[in-house]
Amino acid sequence: MGGVRRRKAVMPYVNVKVTRGGVSKQQKAQVVAEITATLVRVLNKRPEHTHIVIDEIEPENWGFGGELTSELRQRGG
Repeated sequence: MGGVRRRKAVMPYVNVKVTRGGVSKQQKAQVVAEITATLVRVLNKRPEHTHIVIDEIEPENWGFGGELTSELRQRGG
């Protein structure tokens, strides 16, 4: 069993979650490009193996500070 050990390619997967609305297609493209570039620079990952997923969450499904984002936005917060 003295064969050559192959190193498994690890595909980076990054999941970015934002509330729906207010993020343009251009901004999403920039986020994908910059996260990919960071993984290449810092972790030496190959861009063709890097997966970035952007999930848009409805504001009524996201809360912080004890309140729903939709309610905070209605009050201008």
